Amino acid sequence: MKKHNFSAGPAILPASVMEQAAQAAVDFNGIGLSILEISHRSPEFSAVLDEAEILVRDIAQLSEDYAVLFLQGGASSQFFMTAMNLLNDNEMAAYVDTGSWSAKAIKEAKNFGKVEAVASSKEQNYTFIPKGYEVPANAKYLHLTSNNTIVGTQFHSWPETKVPFVADMSSDIFSRPIDVERFDLIYAGAQKNIGPAGLTLVIVRKEALGKVSRNIPTMLDYRTHISKKSTFNTPPVFSIYVAMLTFRWIKANGGLQAMAKKNAAKAQLLYQEVDANPLFTGTVTDKADRSHMNATFVMAPGKEELQASFLDMCKEAGCVGVKGHRSVGGFRASIYNAMDIGSVQVLVDVMKGFAEQYG
Repeated sequence: MKKHNFSAGPAILPASVMEQAAQAAVDFNGIGLSILEISHRSPEFSAVLDEAEILVRDIAQLSEDYAVLFLQGGASSQFFMTAMNLLNDNEMAAYVDTGSWSAKAIKEAKNFGKVEAVASSKEQNYTFIPKGYEVPANAKYLHLTSNNTIVGTQFHSWPETKVPFVADMSSDIFSRPIDVERFDLIYAGAQKNIGPAGLTLVIVRKEALGKVSRNIPTMLDYRTHISKKSTFNTPPVFSIYVAMLTFRWIKANGGLQAMAKKNAAKAQLLYQEVDANPLFTGTVTDKADRSHMNATFVMAPGKEELQASFLDMCKEAGCVGVKGHRSVGGFRASIYNAMDIGSVQVLVDVMKGFAEQYG
């Protein structure tokens, strides 16, 4: 039976990418060695790293003002690295609190400067994206979490401010066009839309660096990794290789415009069923804020006892990873770039069949 992978992360990858990666794990490009064992300073891997950067620049339309880095430590390390590199002790950064990950970013940033949460949806369980708030003009940057995997909300437009953005795009990177010039720094854990866990992509405006007065540990200074082309220490070779294959796939399949169109169609199909089905209720209070990456919903009021039965029906149909995050419960269907609309249709059909049986 075909499995339809709705897991939030590590998440679905394109089938062609997994096939190429599997071959490379045995014999990389016919050299008689696995990609898992070649030197990170070998000509073979240098070519992978160079192509990965070229593809990121092409896909995101990056100018030479930006550096592209392939780092370790996950997005969680970027919570403090961004503030450590961009924010002086006597300066203020503005943050929008839209969920668990932005709350963690706020906590870490407070170690390196003043942090002001200019807006938050916490009191309503993060079920919407705040709007209509002011961003202080003296803020060094405005930090956003562009997509919130746990609660299923997403920024579909950016706040109106002249303050540069810093964004955690871990769960929607390269799912839609990005106006990179609005950002001083973008970071993203790979395990949603890029590749396997173990890699973090950082896109940073070079002019934004070198302006803090503190001493930054060498390993945590973005300038170190820029000067060493992401090979200051041994990088996650296999994860970078798989990411490079995914970047190739994105480009070959029409780039970010095509990804956005495909993702919008999948989201529309799924949310239409959530809204029409009498057994389910969407959890995002403002439908305009619904994520195109992570659709969250629960059993309709009074039907909570059916949750286990629905998950069993999903499993029987090959739909895996539908159970909601442990902190909020309910259901979550993650429909990242590599998810085909046919798999979304399978889940929708399960929901329809469930309503026929239990409605």
